[in-house]
Amino acid sequence: MYILLGLLLAVSAVYFQQPQLAFLNHNRPVIDAHNCYPEGPWTDRLERALTAGFPVAIEQDLAWYVDPATNRGRVVVTHEARTTGKEPTLREYFFEYVRPIVERELRQNDRAHWPVIILHFDFKSEDPQLLQSVWSLLDEYRDWITTAVKTADPHDLAPFDPKPLLVLTEDSDAQEEVFFKRIPVGTQLRVFGSAHTKRLPGNSDRERAHFAATLPPEELLVERPTNYRRWWNNSWSEIEEGGQVSAGDWTPADVHRLHALVDHAHRLGFWIRFYTLDGFSSKEDRGWNRTYNFGSREAVLKRWRAALDAGVDMIATDQYEDLSAIMAQTK
Repeated sequence: MYILLGLLLAVSAVYFQQPQLAFLNHNRPVIDAHNCYPEGPWTDRLERALTAGFPVAIEQDLAWYVDPATNRGRVVVTHEARTTGKEPTLREYFFEYVRPIVERELRQNDRAHWPVIILHFDFKSEDPQLLQSVWSLLDEYRDWITTAVKTADPHDLAPFDPKPLLVLTEDSDAQEEVFFKRIPVGTQLRVFGSAHTKRLPGNSDRERAHFAATLPPEELLVERPTNYRRWWNNSWSEIEEGGQVSAGDWTPADVHRLHALVDHAHRLGFWIRFYTLDGFSSKEDRGWNRTYNFGSREAVLKRWRAALDAGVDMIATDQYEDLSAIMAQTK
């Protein structure tokens, strides 16, 4: 009897969560444009990402800059917590740049394929002024942004009100306090966080890396979605021990591991993202992070195709055009 009840509850959870999952590109994978902002000489990342096809996820790393002359702060896009004032603002770099795209989408009003851009925040600091300023900035662009009503019970997932943009952030409790807990019941949520992954056992980085790649999915992620926490963010270390730089041959066991994590996330009702899948030689390097590099195009192609086959919702890469071309071949 208890086994039957458990099965019924599991089936019910899948049934009720599926409409939420389908909201993101009708259950098809999306390119996640990693580190999509100016860094060193590379200033064309946002332009490149937006020409790779829609829908597309755009990662924007955020920090807080205070002008010493005016003592006024602003939200800037940067990979570093320490700011100089030379960084572009989130308003000008992202929101005003995508204005023509969003306004065209609003005129066409084809809500069935919204969102067309998934805006992903990676906060490099959690200054209270930064978090509150981001919330206020989102309010200025509220007509562009997908929302959901805050329910009295956090586990009661309100349906999305689709708009061209969907805004995601990560698993910080400080962000949840500003973006969710302080918001009155009945008002609109503008940004959605990621799930907490279980704190890994082990007394060293090596031990924790082993557990990351071997713990059953049910132990890595035990919570269900809330009205705020709607997705699960994973490094590739959860698939291959040590991540990209330690990866060997792509094996049937790796395929099974990838499918197990994706299937578990989807059964619970979470979207799932993996970061960051790159494969390039030193001659092909365009200012990318080598810790995410599998070392060759052949190696990353196997992982891209496996991620697409497994149904990973957001596949993060720095090689936007290359992954876009592979996705076009699989349609």
